[in-house]
Amino acid sequence: MEAFTTLTGLVAVLDRVNVDTDQIIPKQYLKTIHRTGLKEGLFADWRHRPDGSLDPLFFMNQTRYQGATILLTGDNFGCGSSREHAPWALLDYGIRSLLAPSFADIFFSNCFQNGILPVRLQAHEIQQLFDAVHAQEGYRLMIDLPSQKVKTPEGTSFHFDIDPFRKTGLIQGLDAIDLTLQREPAIAAYEARRKQEVPWLFQDL
Repeated sequence: MEAFTTLTGLVAVLDRVNVDTDQIIPKQYLKTIHRTGLKEGLFADWRHRPDGSLDPLFFMNQTRYQGATILLTGDNFGCGSSREHAPWALLDYGIRSLLAPSFADIFFSNCFQNGILPVRLQAHEIQQLFDAVHAQEGYRLMIDLPSQKVKTPEGTSFHFDIDPFRKTGLIQGLDAIDLTLQREPAIAAYEARRKQEVPWLFQDL
């Protein structure tokens, strides 16, 4: 997993609430277990009109948002099913951080396991950022994970809270498997001790 410390990037906007994972990555794109190539399905139903043509109003189809690495969005982002393909698709598109007032719990956790930083800000702070992005093309933010701040070009900064364990994992680029493997000697010692204490549990059937 790619480490996350600071990110300065172009901000795209998806001004919608209750964005569910079926819209982030529709079910027809869930056949793969690979984390690449999923950007083609990202918001596929919203990117296109009913006739199949691209919707010029959707952010992914607008020139001003090409290359965005930060997505600014509304309440309860990532609700619905727990599909991990949702953060995979966002990451494959290039999104490394999400800013919203709130996220669905499972999606929130899945982001950290895939190197995406979901940042919860106050609703009025999110609205302030929406206004700024709409007013200025090419609007960029700096997200500083060590200091837990979102910094604007105007010099304003917004503090965000984050669980220390998740923060450390992102900064070091470690997912749950990597963190578990760091404890491999302790795990091996525990298993050896248990074999001595309750040998019948380890007998071949």
